[in-house]
Amino acid sequence: MVKPIRGVFCCFAVLMILLSGCSFDERSPGSGSEGAGHNRNDASAPSDSQEDVGNQDAAANGEQPVQENDSTASPDDANGGEANAGVPTPSEPSEPIPPPTDATWIAAGDVMMHMPQLPAYYDAKTKQYDFSPYFDSVRAIIKEGDWSLANLETPIAGKALGYSGFPMFNAPTELAEALRGAGFTIVTNANNHSLDRGAEGISRTLAALEAQQLVTKGTYRSKAESEKLTIVEKKGIRMGLLAYTYGTNGISLPDAMPYAVDLIDEQKMLGDIAKLKESGADFITVALHFGTEYQTSPSEEQSKLARKLIAHGADIIAGAHPHVVQPYETVEVAEQDGTIRKGLIIYSMGNFISNQRGETKDYGLLMKVGIRKDHATGKTTIQEVEPIPTWVYRYKTGKANHYRIVPLGETIAKRSIPELSNAEYAALTHGKATIDQRLASMSAAPVTVPAAP
Repeated sequence: MVKPIRGVFCCFAVLMILLSGCSFDERSPGSGSEGAGHNRNDASAPSDSQEDVGNQDAAANGEQPVQENDSTASPDDANGGEANAGVPTPSEPSEPIPPPTDATWIAAGDVMMHMPQLPAYYDAKTKQYDFSPYFDSVRAIIKEGDWSLANLETPIAGKALGYSGFPMFNAPTELAEALRGAGFTIVTNANNHSLDRGAEGISRTLAALEAQQLVTKGTYRSKAESEKLTIVEKKGIRMGLLAYTYGTNGISLPDAMPYAVDLIDEQKMLGDIAKLKESGADFITVALHFGTEYQTSPSEEQSKLARKLIAHGADIIAGAHPHVVQPYETVEVAEQDGTIRKGLIIYSMGNFISNQRGETKDYGLLMKVGIRKDHATGKTTIQEVEPIPTWVYRYKTGKANHYRIVPLGETIAKRSIPELSNAEYAALTHGKATIDQRLASMSAAPVTVPAAP
C-alpha cells in the first residue's frame, strides 16, 4: 500500500510544478482598473505650477486630481513588459461645465443739479438735504442692474465751497446718498464740469461718493489713483471701466495734478483698453462725455471715435453731454479669427435729472443691457438691449419745485400721474414717439467694422 500512495504524491508534485510555470500577469477587466490607477499615480507630475494648484484644490475637495497620462513613464514599460496591453484605461469624469452666466448692465443719463432743484429737499430741522424722492419711480429698474452707472455732471463738494448751478456747478454731498439709495453702484464723473470747484472740489466729491461705497471713475486725487485699473466683478463677470471727457470748459488742469481728469486722448484710450484686456476684463465699458449740446444725432467725429474704440476691444460706449437723447447703434466687429464680436454705442442718454425743459431736454434714458458669459468658450457677449425712456416730472408745492424721474412708457400707459391733464398726456405721448423714432434711427441694422490689427 505504501508504493501506490507514493506514486500519487509524485504525480501531484509534478502537476504543481507544471502549473507554476503558467503566467497569470494578464489582468481581467476587473483588475485592470487597479493597474490603470497605479499607472496614473506614478506618472510624472506636470511642470506647470498652476496645474499643481488645481490638483491641490481638487484634492482638498475630495476629488481625484486629473493629470495627463505619460506612457513613457509606465512602470511596466520600464520592466520591458506590456501588462496593460489591450485593456482600456478608465478616465476620470471631468467636471461639468456650468451653464452660461447672465447679468444686467444699466446706465442713466446726466445727473445735474440746478439751483431750483435744492430748496424743496432741505430739512430745516436736520439741516440736511434728502434727494431720494427724485428716484422713487425708477428705483426698482435701477436695482435690477448688477452694474448700475450714473453720470454725475456736477461736483458735490458741499456747503463749504458754496452751492451753485450753471455755469459753475456745486451741489450738496447728500446727493451721493440719494444715488446709492436709488440703486446706483458706479458713478463716472469725467465731464466738462469736473473742475468747477478745482482740485479741492474733486477731492471732496470723491470722498462723498466713497463714503457711500460707490465705485468712481474719471477724476483723481493722485497719480497712483489715476493709474489704477478699475474692474468691477459681478456674478463672476469682470467689467473693466474707463471714463473720459472732451474738456473742462476751458479750466486748465492743475499744474501739480495733470492727471486730475481723464481727457479724451485716442492713443491713451487704446492703451487703457489693452491694459484692461490683459488684466482679465471680460468686457469693457467706456463712459464718454462728448458730442454737441442739444444736437439730436451724433456727429461724424463721435461715430468715428466710438467705433474705433469698439474695434480695439471696448464693448459698450456710454455717451453723455448733449443733454438730449441721441440714437444708439450696435457694431459687429469682424475678428481676425473669423468670429463676430458685438459692441454697443449709446451716443447720448440725455438728462436723467435736471431743471432743463423743452426741446426734449427733460427726457432721458435708462439703458438696460444683458451680459452673458459662456464658460465653455470663456467669451462674454452683449445680449438684449432695452432702452427705457424717462421723463422728469416737475411740479410746484408752494413756491418750491419738486422733481420725480418717471419711466415714460409706463407713466403714459397707466396714467400714473393724476395731476396731468389730457393735453399734457398727449404731449408726453408725442414726446415718447419722438424719442422712440430717434432711438430706432441707427439701431435697425448693425454697423460692421474690422478688428484692430
